[in-house]
Amino acid sequence: MSTDRNIQFRIATLEDAPRLQQLIQTAFRAEDSRPQWTADMSLGASFTVNVQNVINQINKPEGGILVAVDGNDGAIIASIEVTRRGDFGRLSMIAVEQRFQQAGLGRRVLARAEDYCRQTWGVDKFSLDALSTRERLIEWYERQGYCKTGELTPFPVREIDGRPVGDDLCFVQMEKTPA
Repeated sequence: MSTDRNIQFRIATLEDAPRLQQLIQTAFRAEDSRPQWTADMSLGASFTVNVQNVINQINKPEGGILVAVDGNDGAIIASIEVTRRGDFGRLSMIAVEQRFQQAGLGRRVLARAEDYCRQTWGVDKFSLDALSTRERLIEWYERQGYCKTGELTPFPVREIDGRPVGDDLCFVQMEKTPA
């Protein structure tokens, strides 16, 4: 699906929380045929986010959720969490509705989130992380100008749904700084 659609961006409101919970959870659980893009599907299938977590991010004083809205029908079709961490804009939980994936919308959302952080907090450095098993996603972030910092953050749990996760599962920290 083309991203030439009339897409508008805005900061999420509390009324958006249920839709955002659904969008984020569905995006993180979605199957993708590209190797190493979504990694272990059983891990993704167990991903959950509750509405209260979404509300907490919406209400965060130095943060929020930027949403992409289809200008034709007003539906939220993508989102990304934005938070100020010192002199960095921290980006996380990028989610794109499945029918808009692989059409350039994720790139637009990421770029708009960076612009938002620059305009709102005056930062020009950005950080994010990706699961170590999501090799193609890490490569995609690198194509967007992000570099691995060398820092790895352990995955927060050792077991999901009674199934152990590998000791090597971690988050790869990445940053983007001005050229």
